[in-house]
This record gives sequence, structure tokens and C-alpha cells, in this order.
Amino acid sequence: MASQTKIVISASRRTDIPAFYLKWFMAQLDRGCFKVTNPYNRHVSIVPATPEKVHTIVFWSKNFNVFLKNDIGEKLQDRGYNLFFNFSINSAAPLLEPHVPPLSVRLDQLENLSRRFGAQAIHWRFDPICFYTDGSGNLCDNLQDFACIADKASQTGIERCITSFMDLYPKIRRRTTSKPGFEFYDPPLEHKIADILELENRLEPLNIRLYTCCEKELIAALPPESRISPSACIPGDLLESIYGGGLILKRDAGQRIKRGCQCTVSSDIGSYDLHPCYHNCLFCYANPKAS
Repeated sequence: MASQTKIVISASRRTDIPAFYLKWFMAQLDRGCFKVTNPYNRHVSIVPATPEKVHTIVFWSKNFNVFLKNDIGEKLQDRGYNLFFNFSINSAAPLLEPHVPPLSVRLDQLENLSRRFGAQAIHWRFDPICFYTDGSGNLCDNLQDFACIADKASQTGIERCITSFMDLYPKIRRRTTSKPGFEFYDPPLEHKIADILELENRLEPLNIRLYTCCEKELIAALPPESRISPSACIPGDLLESIYGGGLILKRDAGQRIKRGCQCTVSSDIGSYDLHPCYHNCLFCYANPKAS
């Protein structure tokens, strides 16, 4: 049945479309489809983009300023699209995320999104948790603002936080070689367990449930009383509960299922090559270039 063939558009794991590419995005919607090149095998596919074919558009971003300022969400809703938001809000540390807005601005955006589109349609992603030595040789992390972000998220009605620990890929090592004294550090598993349980305890009285992104080993090592669960950043069951049925609720084989990814299948319409992200985060997985 046609009602069982609607897709989820992911916009996007590969770049920050709300921050940098909304004009392009809206133009493709006007065309009724996206032309997408697979970054690994270069296969070109056509992703339908009409409301009749799309169940939900899932936006991923660290800066929703342009989206909110230009009423993009309302315009999309008027055209018949359902919306969901993965909003990454980490610490205020400019060393790790040099080109994102100040934390206070991002928290205002979170409140604005929640007021206009509903807290149930938002994931707060504190992702990734990073440990590193700074230029003076001090061991640091990016958890110092977690509590204040959590308090604000709770006030806006957010009930889900997704996190993970940084994976130290070779391209990330290359990206940091020009920074004397700076080095990312991957702590032992027992350190990660202690940290994530502390975050869970911080969130529990705020009615925010903690989930992990692709942390299968960590989940398996948690004590049985912990309620931390693997996440689906694209949660098909939740999308259906908010917006009704019509989705194919199968796991996305293109994601890291063996690492614990629970995401429902979606069509990502971003491009590493055509849509470079200008946040220039040191820990970025998506940006294929060392910078």
C-alpha cells in the first residue's frame, strides 16, 4: 500500500543543512526530489521529496538560527511535511567547536524550537563526549556545561538526550597535528562507565532519559539498574507515535548496526563534497578533510 512506502529524509548526517544549505534544500523540495550521490560507491539515486512520499524530515544541526529566523519549519508544515530535530548542543568550548554560536544562543534556539514544534519532536544530542590534553598538558573534557544545558532542556520539555564517546579516527588525528600540545585521549571503559552513570544521575530528576549512540560495548558493561539504552537518532516508532503510521520500520543497514545503532532506515540527502560543513569541529566524523 502507498501508505507503507513513505520515507524519512535525513537532512543530514553528512553536513549541517539548517545552518548552511537551506536555500539549496528548499529549491530541491520545489523540484520534488533530491539527486544524491553515494559517498562510497558514487551511485546516484533519486530521493522523492513531495509530502505524499515523505513521512518526516529529520533535521540535524548545531545552529538553527536561519531555520527559525526565516520560519522554514512553519513553511514546511504548511506544505504538509512532518518535522523532527536532532539538535547537537555541547559545551561552550570554542577550542573543540570554533564556529558554532555561543551556548546561550543555542539554548535560546532550543527553547524556540520546542515552543514552535513541540519538545516531543526534538532530540538533544550531547555528542560526542571528548577528553583531551590542552596546550599546557592539562587533561580536559567538554562536560563542564552539561548540567546547565540539561537544566534548560528540562525547562523546555525535552525528555531525551543522546550521547557517545568520541571515536579517534585517523582523519581526526591528522586534523589536530597542527595544534601543539593538543591531543585527544580515549579513556578506559571503566572511566566511561563512571562518567555516563554520572550523567544519567544528573538527568534523572529532570525527567530526561539518557541514550547512547553506537556504544554497544559500553551498554553491555553497564550495571543492570541503569536505564541507559541504545538510541535511534531517527526513531521510526516515535515518528509514528507523533505523526501516525506509514513508515517501514526496519533498521538502517547503512548505519553502524554492529556498534548498536537503532536508527530506522532513512534517505540522507547531504553531500560531503558539495556541502562542506563550516563549523570546523575538531572531532567531526563527517568532514572527510583534515583542517
